[in-house]
Amino acid sequence: MKFLFRKSPDAGESTPQWAKDFPINVEEDNYVARRDFTKFMVLTSFAFFAGQCWIGMQNVIRKKRGEPAMTAIADLKQVPVGTVLPFSYPGEHDPCLLIRRSETELVAYGQKCTHLSCAVTPQVEQLLCPCHEGCFDMTNGRPISGPPRRPLPLIELSVRGGTIYATGVQERTV
Repeated sequence: MKFLFRKSPDAGESTPQWAKDFPINVEEDNYVARRDFTKFMVLTSFAFFAGQCWIGMQNVIRKKRGEPAMTAIADLKQVPVGTVLPFSYPGEHDPCLLIRRSETELVAYGQKCTHLSCAVTPQVEQLLCPCHEGCFDMTNGRPISGPPRRPLPLIELSVRGGTIYATGVQERTV
């Protein structure tokens, strides 16, 4: 340890060698000049402004796309009570599940878990995400347990002439 500490020639105390190699004045290190502070604030404000512009542009693009088209899923007779039918809506890469709970009750949810987009699978009265064992209630799509905090996207349905149609997607946060 002798090589780490050397006697300072001007003082009678020993100063570590690293302090001599890397002299830092702590009082000056904590000082921020007005110009540096202003530069930081202007750049931060610009970053927030750019982020808000990006969000606004995404919103305009989304509105120009319009509502998804009404798509026929299946004939009502093809879906017996208690069954689950996979389908894609609004695009072919958007997997969904149609669940017929009773003669009069049909529900449909997006099949991607709201935690990490793993595919949820139907179990008894719940939808299970096998990646982190998240569970969703089959009646309303809300999380029961596990890491997911947001409910599954609800696919809006309508029945016309004995055919089940998907009419829209409702992204929910609560």
